[in-house]
Amino acid sequence: MKHKLKHNPFLHTAVILVVLFVILIMFAIGMFYYVFAIPEPEGFSLASWPNTFTDNFSEWIEEKNGSIGVKEIGIERLDKYGLWVQIVDENGQERFAHNKPAYYPDSYSMAEMISLAESRYENGYTVFINTVTLSDRTLNYVIGFPYAVGKYMLYYNGENVARLSPFTKTVVFLSAAVLVFCAFAYTFWLSRKLSTVIGGIRNIMQNNYKPLKEAGIFGETYNSLNKMNMEIRRSEKVQQETDRTRKEWITNITHDLKTPLSPIKGYAELLSTGSSLDLQTVQDWGKLILKNADYMETLMNDLKLTYQLEAGAIPYTPQEIRIVRFLKELVIDIINDPAFSKRTIAFESGMSELIAVVDPDLLRRAVGNIVINALVHNPPDTKVKITVNKTPDNCLSISICDNGSGMDETELSDLWNRYYRGTNTKERSEGSGLGLAIAKQIVTLHGGEIAVKSSPGVGTKFIILLPLGAAAN
Repeated sequence: MKHKLKHNPFLHTAVILVVLFVILIMFAIGMFYYVFAIPEPEGFSLASWPNTFTDNFSEWIEEKNGSIGVKEIGIERLDKYGLWVQIVDENGQERFAHNKPAYYPDSYSMAEMISLAESRYENGYTVFINTVTLSDRTLNYVIGFPYAVGKYMLYYNGENVARLSPFTKTVVFLSAAVLVFCAFAYTFWLSRKLSTVIGGIRNIMQNNYKPLKEAGIFGETYNSLNKMNMEIRRSEKVQQETDRTRKEWITNITHDLKTPLSPIKGYAELLSTGSSLDLQTVQDWGKLILKNADYMETLMNDLKLTYQLEAGAIPYTPQEIRIVRFLKELVIDIINDPAFSKRTIAFESGMSELIAVVDPDLLRRAVGNIVINALVHNPPDTKVKITVNKTPDNCLSISICDNGSGMDETELSDLWNRYYRGTNTKERSEGSGLGLAIAKQIVTLHGGEIAVKSSPGVGTKFIILLPLGAAAN
């Protein structure tokens, strides 16, 4: 909820106004009951209740056979509320009393009655006096309430109050008008701000958004719009670049598939003519067909592997291996390949042996891809060096560095893109352009990291870091 209030100015303002309004009303109600209410057996009543009760009590005063008394219901009410009553005649003599404290007199003079009527809370009671007429006789009755009730008479200048009445009406009218005007002004201001937000969203959709100034109560909202526009533009740019690279890659892979397909088709047509060919010629053509078929199979396998790695569908079977021996054998296999028999490949280890938990087939593919990439995309006299070590934080470090052509920042930024193919070779290389992307996916599958450093004319260095314990995935 706090997060919503922070980023929704309208809701924020509305909540503040509602909370203030509720607090004001609760405070007013509390102050009203604090000042104008008293506790009584049935709960709380207004402080004017004793005066009202006294006025209405006359209905329960009666005269029977010349005796003054109080009806049964009146007695019940007196006892219920803990009150006392005293009825006196025209001469101030007591004619009836119920629950009256002993320290109150049995007769009163006119001055004492007036003083009693104006008395404050004394001796645990506040008294109220009223009159009742029975049989043409006017009697006074006094009721004592066990509450500290203030009795005050308000006097004011009637002429001035009469003059103030039109002024008060004018002030009230103007106040209401100002309040309505402020409400309309705030609504208009808020509508403009919301229109700006809605317009910004519409402009983002139409790709013609201009950044809004991040100020005022809507600053957070404008900031979010600006960031959203930047993210959308960045995503569009990445998508466009990806689409462009994908199209280039599709063109390249299509060409690469057609290239071996042409000799396969051509030699197959020659063989199918049934012409008398010597055995050597048939064997040579068969080798060419097989070579090109193997190349096509390699391209398809690379494409399949990268999508299997991305989907997590590739079989992954980590096991303990002797990593130094494993990498030495990998280097020997590459050197024994006729394509790289004349290239310089060195191996170096800072330890005699080390046990690592890896998938040997996948790791061979990852390291082999990087080494072969260094050989293919560099001049023939380039030296490639593979180094293996153990880091202080118990990780396996495999370094593949060369002193070849190197890469600039543009090439480095696209290096791990599975649609990217190196361009620093003079001749078109045979490959899918997926080698390094596959290598990174395999390293990530092992819970490791791969990084690259390169400078044009200096060379390139790949560093693979793998945890020596159980694989992360």
